Amino acid sequence: MSQPVSATIEDVARLAQVSIATVSRAIHTPEKVSQSTRQKVHQAIAITGYTTNAMARGLRLGRSNMILVVAPDIGDPNFSHILMGLENEARAHGYGILIGHTQNEPLRGMEYLKFLNSGQAAGLILFTGTLPFGHQAATTQLPPTVGVFEPIFNGGISYVGVDDLMGARKTVDHLLSAGHRSIAFIGENRTRLAYQRRREGYVAGMSEFGIPPEKHLILDGDGTVESGRAAVELLFMRDMLPTAFMCVNDQTAVGAMLALSARGYQVPRDFSVTGFDDIPQASFTNPPLTTIRQPRSIIGRQAMALLIERLGGAAAEEREILVVPDLVVRSSVGAPRQRPL
Repeated sequence: MSQPVSATIEDVARLAQVSIATVSRAIHTPEKVSQSTRQKVHQAIAITGYTTNAMARGLRLGRSNMILVVAPDIGDPNFSHILMGLENEARAHGYGILIGHTQNEPLRGMEYLKFLNSGQAAGLILFTGTLPFGHQAATTQLPPTVGVFEPIFNGGISYVGVDDLMGARKTVDHLLSAGHRSIAFIGENRTRLAYQRRREGYVAGMSEFGIPPEKHLILDGDGTVESGRAAVELLFMRDMLPTAFMCVNDQTAVGAMLALSARGYQVPRDFSVTGFDDIPQASFTNPPLTTIRQPRSIIGRQAMALLIERLGGAAAEEREILVVPDLVVRSSVGAPRQRPL
């Protein structure tokens, strides 16, 4: 039985009644093609089943057209939207994406170095906050690399992400304006630079208001639901309760709210709680969570655009592009309770 013949770019051009060059531009640089022409080309692609293959195209040209994206946890609610921005920008410039999932195990990063060593990946996007483990021994030099979502410790690597310090300041200002003066911060973490910056924003905001942060109200946390629950339980055991909990991310906030609910308290009647990230679940908590929204798709697009600049020969000096976050006010913050708990 004969194999079906794959559709070609010529088939797409013929059906859309445009030139091959126009089809190529509509796929790789859509901003240079009118919306009506893009629509005709995409309809023709859907009808013919034509697919572009960045890896195959790179092999024909003698260079890779693939970008390796290494992430510690692809289940992180932030990952998919940032990835969408990365992929859209990559496709617009003729690149494809490979995903490496380390499952929060640094040693797994070595497994993905083979793509770099074999020339299958032209560039690298890191969600990990660290350089790939073992890269010094495996390669003489990493390809053009950009960090995203999590700044990279001492790596000399450019970074694109949300302005964590600004987001934390916005949260503190919102809690202070609601009347809170005793605010706990859950998320002290020496290995996550983004979390450190959020803590710095908390400290700066409190200090500027004339309220030096109390050490017992700064609690460790790793960004998980359990860390939020455990921090709230610790403060209850110490009998040192604030009126508000400022959490390093939304999942921590969910844990804090669960702990308060389990003890019979209501948010925001008894305590206020805030998060950071605005993951999809944040609007479905009870009550809906006040948080900081990360413009994730924009972050992804800007990170990929920076990497593509580097691939095109732009200077490789370290840069940091911080995207302005938005405060999303929902229902988890109220005035501090006046009577004893």
